[in-house]
Amino acid sequence: MIVTSTEFKMNLGKYLDAVKMEDIIIFRNGKRVAKLVRDDEEDLVKMAEWLSGSLPNNGKSIEEYRDERIRERYEI
Repeated sequence: MIVTSTEFKMNLGKYLDAVKMEDIIIFRNGKRVAKLVRDDEEDLVKMAEWLSGSLPNNGKSIEEYRDERIRERYEI
């Protein structure tokens, strides 16, 4: 959905409901200035779980993996 900034400002509640169904692109003076997208916390949680599952569970923390990669990369 595409709206002007004035229309968005005047009908904020309407667009907060509408963003649940589709992204909203906001234009000001004929130029694209913002994109309002749905905040889907469940998707973020699923992504975090998927990413955490990609690391072997050998007791290392994320920081230890990071430090290890840095050492390997720069041969410290």
